Amino acid sequence: MTANIFNSIGKYCIFLRQVFRKPDSRKMIRRQVIVEIDRLILSSIVIVGVISLFMGGVLVIQTASNMSNPILDKMLIGYMVRESMILEFSSTMVALILAGKMGSSIASEIGSMRITQQLDAIEMMGINSASFVARPKIIAATLVSPLLCLMSFALGLIGGGLVTWLTEIIPFVKYMDGLRFCFTGFYVVYSCIKTSVFCFIISSVAAYHGFNAKDGSLGVGKSSTKAIVAASILILMSDLIMTQLMLY
Repeated sequence: MTANIFNSIGKYCIFLRQVFRKPDSRKMIRRQVIVEIDRLILSSIVIVGVISLFMGGVLVIQTASNMSNPILDKMLIGYMVRESMILEFSSTMVALILAGKMGSSIASEIGSMRITQQLDAIEMMGINSASFVARPKIIAATLVSPLLCLMSFALGLIGGGLVTWLTEIIPFVKYMDGLRFCFTGFYVVYSCIKTSVFCFIISSVAAYHGFNAKDGSLGVGKSSTKAIVAASILILMSDLIMTQLMLY
C-alpha cells in the first residue's frame, strides 16, 4: 500500500510538470480560463451562498445556547461567529463542498475525454493534452476561488444577523458590536490563501484522476470518487499544516 501511495505521488508530480509546461497557445489558454471561471466558480455561487447563510445562522444559535452564563457579554457571540466563519468555515468547509461539486465535474469531464480517445486525438495533433484540458481549470480555480471565500464570509455574517434580528436571541446591537470587536485583517488574507491552495488541490487532483481514467464509463465514476476522497483528505492535511505555519 505504501508503494502505491508513493507511486501515485510520483505520477501526480509528473502530471503537474506536464500541465505547467510552456503552453502551445497562450491566447487559447487565457480564453479557456475565462470559460472555466464561469463553469467552476460562478456556477458555485448559489450553493456556497445558501450554505453560508444557514451556516452563520446555525453558529449564532449554537454559540448562544452555550453562553448562558450571565457574566459573559452577549457581544462575544458575534465575535465568535465572525472568527469561526473567517478562520475555518468560509475556507475549509467551502473547500470540502467544492471538492464534491468541482472535483467530480473536472474528473468526469476529463475522464470522459480519456475513454472516448479525445485526449489521444489532441496529442496526435502535437498539442500537450494535459496542459490543454487541465491548466485552465487549475488556474481558474486557484486564482478566483478567494472571491467565494469572501462571499461566504459576508453571507455567513448576514445569516447570523438575520437570525439574531428575527429571533432576538441576543440584542442585534450586541451582535454588531461583536462583529467589530478586535478585528484582525490578516485572518481574511489567511483564509483567502487557504481557499486558493485548497482549490488548487481540488482541481489538480481531480484533473489527475480524470486524465488517468480507464475501463470505460465505470472507470470515469471510479476516478471521480477517488478524486473527491483524495482531495478531501489533502484539504484537511494542508489545513493543519497551513494553520500551524501561518498562525503560530
